[in-house]
Amino acid sequence: MVIKDKYGKGARAERELIEMLWERGFAALRVAGSGVSRRPCPDVVASDGKMTFAFECKSVAGDYVHLSYDEIVKLITFSQTFGAKPWIAVKFGSKDWVFLDMAKIQMTKGENFKVSKSFAYDDGKRLDELIEMNRDHSDL
Repeated sequence: MVIKDKYGKGARAERELIEMLWERGFAALRVAGSGVSRRPCPDVVASDGKMTFAFECKSVAGDYVHLSYDEIVKLITFSQTFGAKPWIAVKFGSKDWVFLDMAKIQMTKGENFKVSKSFAYDDGKRLDELIEMNRDHSDL
């Protein structure tokens, strides 16, 4: 029962992010089976025809987000193959989504990754910042 509730919370958060992306002119969708596929795939993919993003999404009630090494590798692999820019999308409770550059997140001793709420909101980008930053550096 806890797993189903955890899945539902994550799916609701991803749908919220998708709605935000559509409101900003991006076609966006959840990737079915993203957490269980043996193939690399992100949680959400979005594009406006000029920029394409791949997001690994985490929504938590606590003060830390944990990501596995495998999740990061799969996000990078998918993004390189698909031509997308990879980002970690994080939502802490009812706070706004924040987007993190994978190069800046801290690896733990077990070769996984851990992001604190304070780091995420100090160093991360809000959605409009992320879009504007990438629009300024778009190759197209």
